Amino acid sequence: MSYGLDAHTIKSLKKAQKNEITEHYIYLKLSSFKKNRQNSQILQQIAQDELYHHNALKKFTGTDIKPNIFKIYFYTFISVIFGITFGIKLMERGERNSEKLYGELGQKIEEFKKIANEEDRHEKELVGIIEEERLQFVGSMVLGLNDALVELTGTLAGLTFALKNTRLIALSGLITGIAASLSMSASEYLSARTEQDSSRALKSSIYTGVTYIITVVFLVLPYLLFSNYVLSLAVTIIVAIIIILVFNFYISVAKDLSFGQRFFEMAGISLGVAVISFIIGYLVRLFLGVDI
Repeated sequence: MSYGLDAHTIKSLKKAQKNEITEHYIYLKLSSFKKNRQNSQILQQIAQDELYHHNALKKFTGTDIKPNIFKIYFYTFISVIFGITFGIKLMERGERNSEKLYGELGQKIEEFKKIANEEDRHEKELVGIIEEERLQFVGSMVLGLNDALVELTGTLAGLTFALKNTRLIALSGLITGIAASLSMSASEYLSARTEQDSSRALKSSIYTGVTYIITVVFLVLPYLLFSNYVLSLAVTIIVAIIIILVFNFYISVAKDLSFGQRFFEMAGISLGVAVISFIIGYLVRLFLGVDI
């Protein structure tokens, strides 16, 4: 039965059908990772819905379509590394073309209207059921990341022209960064302790401290890899921008927040402080007559 669909629409439906069967297997895999039984059961139900959508589309395309194995492993890997919430929401972003197609066809064919409604329900259910510890402490991660970026890019920029020695700059940066991370972690614990129980306050401080230290390592690393201090500073700035880019993309997907505004705000603050510190470091060296 043709249902009056043209060749272009059939081609689009085959693509959507492949997505549905692929996501069926992805949801099945992800459901096995959830320790919470209720969440796991809901993910399994969504997996069955995706299989139903595949079979419904099959009536219109008349074709059996195999899943995209690469996508299955890719989104499974992404979910393991960055969290199941991020993995699912990133995958759901790719469904928007299919949802638009279902919505258009739903005006003529009732089957597609039902599929479109279920696809919309999927996202709402997922937002409600997925609870990940790392997302509950996003504020602590932002604090550690932002503070490390602002303080250390500024410190390294200032030290670069004050010392002009990559080993000394790296040593100074590591000592400053590690000391600052411990201080920031302790401050976060004391601050969170007034509003939360000791267990959550401790986790909050750990997320802050660990994020801070990881950021410090990435920012100092160029000074250990290169002997040219100007090149090291340039690479550090690039690394800082990449860290801001990746982190803000993660937050924008996992928490449904604006990417552009947060990225430019954080990048502007970090690079602005770096420029000011760079100038201060140069002036200090000039007026004190330090030559290392």
